[in-house]
Amino acid sequence: MNAVTETVAAEPVSGVEIFVPLAKLKKSPRNARKVPHGEAAIEALAASIQHKGLIQNLVVEPEAKEDGTPTGYYLVTAGEGRRLAMLLRVKRKQIKKSESVRCWLDTANDPAEISLDENVTRTPMHPADQFERFAELSNDKGWGAQEIGARFGVSAGVVKQRLRLGAVSPKLLQVYREDGLTLDQLMAFAVTEDHTRQEQVFEGLHHNREPWIIRRDMTAANVPADDRRAVFVGADAYIEAGGNIIRDLFSEDRGGFFEDASLLDMLAAEKLREIAGEVQAEGWKWAEAHIDYPHAHGMRRFYPQTIALSDEDEARLEALSAEHDELAEGYSSYDEMSEDVAAKLEAVSDEIDAISEKRSAYDASVIAHGGAFVVLHHDGSVRVERGFVRAEDEALADPQPEDEAFDPKAVEDEQAEDGDEDVQEIEEEDEEPGKPISDSLTRDLSAHRTLALRVALGERPDLALIALTHTLTAQLFYSYAEAGCLEVRPTVTPLGSHADGIEDTSLAAKANEAREAWAERMPRDVADLWGFIVGLDDEKRLALLAHCASRTVNALRLPWDRKPRTLQTADRLATALALDMAKDWTPTVDSYLGRVTKAHILEAVAEGVSEDAARHIADKKKPEMAEAAEQRLAGSGWLPAALRTPKAEAEQPAPVEVEEVGSVEQPSEAEAPDTEAEDGEASFAVAAE
Repeated sequence: MNAVTETVAAEPVSGVEIFVPLAKLKKSPRNARKVPHGEAAIEALAASIQHKGLIQNLVVEPEAKEDGTPTGYYLVTAGEGRRLAMLLRVKRKQIKKSESVRCWLDTANDPAEISLDENVTRTPMHPADQFERFAELSNDKGWGAQEIGARFGVSAGVVKQRLRLGAVSPKLLQVYREDGLTLDQLMAFAVTEDHTRQEQVFEGLHHNREPWIIRRDMTAANVPADDRRAVFVGADAYIEAGGNIIRDLFSEDRGGFFEDASLLDMLAAEKLREIAGEVQAEGWKWAEAHIDYPHAHGMRRFYPQTIALSDEDEARLEALSAEHDELAEGYSSYDEMSEDVAAKLEAVSDEIDAISEKRSAYDASVIAHGGAFVVLHHDGSVRVERGFVRAEDEALADPQPEDEAFDPKAVEDEQAEDGDEDVQEIEEEDEEPGKPISDSLTRDLSAHRTLALRVALGERPDLALIALTHTLTAQLFYSYAEAGCLEVRPTVTPLGSHADGIEDTSLAAKANEAREAWAERMPRDVADLWGFIVGLDDEKRLALLAHCASRTVNALRLPWDRKPRTLQTADRLATALALDMAKDWTPTVDSYLGRVTKAHILEAVAEGVSEDAARHIADKKKPEMAEAAEQRLAGSGWLPAALRTPKAEAEQPAPVEVEEVGSVEQPSEAEAPDTEAEDGEASFAVAAE
């Protein structure tokens, strides 16, 4: 039957195709769809009609007045979405309201039933078929995401996701069609387009097929983009070298994953070696490049020595400082300055820094026989550690007077004669006036002196502070453990084996910077250390002692090492310091949330945010729950119990009045506290009167 162009209402005939001006079409009051079409659906229909025309006719009936007289308009029984899409095209000035619309005139069937039938009696395409058809459009016609999106009224981002899903292994797509995989699981496999890898991970899955497990296994051999190696090398250099970056289009990938870890390591090592070459060009004997700092190098380290500036440099520095202050006056930041003033101020600052660097320098012999390590910092920046000297070069870098040659035989003979000397001492004391006193007598006298030193030092807290600081500093900063006379041995427990990556954190960098700041001020020879410490004012001396003491802190909670009293003291120390771990630790998926149960995650959100916030994520799967919890807890200051600082006690016990030394009888060893007693107890063995 031929189509008829309608400008007025058609006769009440049924089963003919007619063309009606868009302006003459209305929504039928008997349309079964009461919930309106979504904006995205109308957008998609408009795009489809624009590129492919109207694929399916609208079904219409004539509108009539109460007396049956035609109004000249038609009611859209089926196809309201397409009518709205064409009105959207009018709004965009793509067509006019007079545009003829192909319709099918139906007056024989119930309009309400037709509308219901159109929306009910249909089977939507399986998503896998849609994904593959999108992939075919891209592969066969060469259309990009923008072109495909424009033709189907969806964003380029959605098209990219569907293309990625269409590129999943056909074997896994078939499993998805057969309901062997969920869409979330399929999206996890789509993190990479490697079909072999996808099928390998699928075959290795067990009863737990959580998407986060699939995604983890798919990227197990890859390096996240926020890894320090990736930051250091950079995405451009990595791609230029032939590397591929995997992008997860269905979750936050923080820049993707560097697929080839070996290539990334090689590029990082090469770049570090180039920098090491520049460092060695400063005159060092050697410079080694390492991704990780070689903590077990076992070398002695030397630090720069303070050097007085020349009169010329001092004068120039004074002039530059005055110029700097004059330029910066009235401004609180560079942003407030004009470009000329900011550039000039920056140049002055750079020259001040350059002259200030002359205040310290390594000894020429240390540079000639020592070296440096060039390593990666926690944030991907370069860290250069200079002043290390290998054992075989120590004598050349730091010539010290050699001790008298050690003769084991002479020692044995001397020890064997000790007894005889004691007997003959009185008889022969006048026979050899130049002969030194015996070892036994030396030990005797030194014991008396040691006891006297103990008593005297106990009465001089100021000197005890100096002696303790000297002993700790000598052992923590020098290789001479015997430099101090106090038998105090600091132990520094490495933390790297207890928490992966802790040595590359900003907090570890802060601790290292504090140590370096002190090390650079230390005298080169440990023999001068006592004078250095005595020369410090009280504030700086206490600061040095605090630094040394801080390096020995051990509050590790280990399952095989039960030490409740030690941990109780650590809690008290944290309270006294008002320690706030929230400044340096944040609950993330990696640091906490991904390593605890869902119940722990919900508890954290309830405590850190609110019970309502916890309820909103309670129905999520664990990976999604952990990510959502990380976002909600950001900036909340929430901490797990193991990181919380106990509150200070409201009331402290009154201080015990101590009588003057000597006025009370001191306890004997038998009366000393039993260190093996249970927590909170101290047993005393009281001597019978």
